[in-house]
Amino acid sequence: MSENTQPVFSIEKLYVKDLSLEVPGAPQIFLERESPQINVQLRTSGQAVDEGVYEVALTVTVSAKIGEDRTLFLVEVAQCGIFQIRNLPEADLEPVMMIGCPNILFPYAREAVSDAVTRAGFQPVLLSPVNFEALYQAQRQQASQGAPAEVPIQ
Repeated sequence: MSENTQPVFSIEKLYVKDLSLEVPGAPQIFLERESPQINVQLRTSGQAVDEGVYEVALTVTVSAKIGEDRTLFLVEVAQCGIFQIRNLPEADLEPVMMIGCPNILFPYAREAVSDAVTRAGFQPVLLSPVNFEALYQAQRQQASQGAPAEVPIQ
């Protein structure tokens, strides 16, 4: 009997772990005609849940401000997935969790952000595609320099 050492990758579950929306200036903020400045932040994290099973979280924070101090809205979504990842070299595990899994989670997070903003009474925010490989490399470079591992997406 030969031992099965083929790499295994499967999606076990996709879910929203946390969703928050704030509209601090309502209802007066809806009278504003000025275009807001949109700021998007992305964070990825992963942890082992069981042997060969991992939870990966993609947290997207979107804020819209007019000027420096008036917030139209702030939405944060933690889109998560449980993934079965087995028979990979240890060096390949982190890139799969921080690049491959967020690529799967991003469309769901994008939809959750757009839906929440629309339900709050604003025009939908359509997030542009993200190069998670470049984001991962930037986070690794920042971590090697001792900086925080959060990279803003413009």
